[in-house]
Amino acid sequence: MPYNGLMFDLVSLVQAAGYAGLVAIVFSESGLFFGFFLPGDSLLFTAGFLASQGHFNILVLIPLLTIAAIAGDSAGYWTGNKVGPRLFTRPDSFFFSHARVERTRAFFEKHGAISIILARFIPAVRTFTPIIAGVAGMRYKTFLTYNVIGGIIWGAGFPVAGYFLGALVPDADRYVLPIVVIIILASLIPLIKTYTNSLLRKS
Repeated sequence: MPYNGLMFDLVSLVQAAGYAGLVAIVFSESGLFFGFFLPGDSLLFTAGFLASQGHFNILVLIPLLTIAAIAGDSAGYWTGNKVGPRLFTRPDSFFFSHARVERTRAFFEKHGAISIILARFIPAVRTFTPIIAGVAGMRYKTFLTYNVIGGIIWGAGFPVAGYFLGALVPDADRYVLPIVVIIILASLIPLIKTYTNSLLRKS
């Protein structure tokens, strides 16, 4: 199966991680503030594609990743609810950035509860949004409802898309790299738009 560059690295990562590793990555990226740099959408898509090639059982993969996504967001919520104010007074580091938190806060304030679902599809924002929701004191029942909906759409949707591409399209490996690149670029658009808007407001 011909892979190169980014795709080769991602495929190697997913294969090496296995079920337990994928669960840990999705859980961490969904709600632990140090998980913002981990791959999300592209990893889920690739895992689904590899399931179509026999590396994973899709019927096992989807529930595991969906539960990991929901549990990760819940962990993020309780982190924000319990220790958020103290956490956000810490200095910037590789794992923590006040700028990322402020972008997430603005996103959360703009979109309200629906941001719990929308944030699933935006790198970094999906990591900090549940934490911000906890800091803001959103009712956990409300948060959990949107968390479950978003977790199912995101945690199941990308693997299913990857699985059906691999199962239904001849020589699907030719298309995986372009699709993954498109997913990555599309996920960056909201971040670029937010950053551009912030620059325009300051000018």
